[in-house]
Amino acid sequence: MVLLTKGDSPDIAQTKLHRPAFHDAGKLPWLDWVMPETWFKLLNVNALTGGFTLLLKVGPSNEAPVHGHIGGVEGILLEGGFGYGEDRGRAGWYVREAGGINHIPDTDPDGMVMFATVNGPLVGYNADGSVAAIVDAKLMYEMAVAGNAADHIDKPADW
Repeated sequence: MVLLTKGDSPDIAQTKLHRPAFHDAGKLPWLDWVMPETWFKLLNVNALTGGFTLLLKVGPSNEAPVHGHIGGVEGILLEGGFGYGEDRGRAGWYVREAGGINHIPDTDPDGMVMFATVNGPLVGYNADGSVAAIVDAKLMYEMAVAGNAADHIDKPADW
């Protein structure tokens, strides 16, 4: 086993950050998201993958419309719970949704709040199965800017 200790550290200068590493997410407003009775706080974007990190809040007993995940999603339930039929999680549970899936999650009677990292865009569908929307990092950033809640995020240079 390797154990890193201060005594073993070389004399390398710490990187000077151009903005603080910490941000109080509690000061961000909950903004309307892309599904009924859903709200988000955008924390970060990944312009390379189209992914994003967010806090997601969903109302009680809410059934999402079918949607697809181009990339996987990982999260921690902070409040309430949700699931897919009998496969359910509650506050404190970790969730992993694979890329390439389509599903229809639903929330428990107390709704839910989740910290999640979305590793690629989401796909929303029209009734005929055609693509209604691609929810990617750029769209999420634009929604956060429109809600005056993106000052803590570095806008990618090529957007």
